[in-house]
Amino acid sequence: MRYGTSKEVALPFEQAVAKVTEELKKEGFGVLTTIDMQETLKKKLNVDVARYTILGACNPPFAYRALQTEEEIGLLLPCNVIVYEKDGRTRVSVFDPMVMTVIIEKDAIVPVALEVKARLDRVMAAM
Repeated sequence: MRYGTSKEVALPFEQAVAKVTEELKKEGFGVLTTIDMQETLKKKLNVDVARYTILGACNPPFAYRALQTEEEIGLLLPCNVIVYEKDGRTRVSVFDPMVMTVIIEKDAIVPVALEVKARLDRVMAAM
């Protein structure tokens, strides 16, 4: 099962993080959490990995609508966006909210997932 969309971007890592954050904001998402996996894994396990940042993005109106449909949807929220380096290049990936419609078998979640997907698709197109 494909569970996200990914693309290589022509930006250095830090600029890609800033750009995707800016594009998310344009679509009504705030970044609630930022997890620097490179730093975390170095501190906790003393291992070296390429730069990898997880952004926990949330659009409150969509989160509210989703919660009204399914209380346990919080297990799938926020919408995660990742920026990472692979082979010296920067990649950006977003979670595909349509996956929620497979996991949560409630028709009411489909319109929410479709709207969130459209917004995240615009974020990716702008990258």
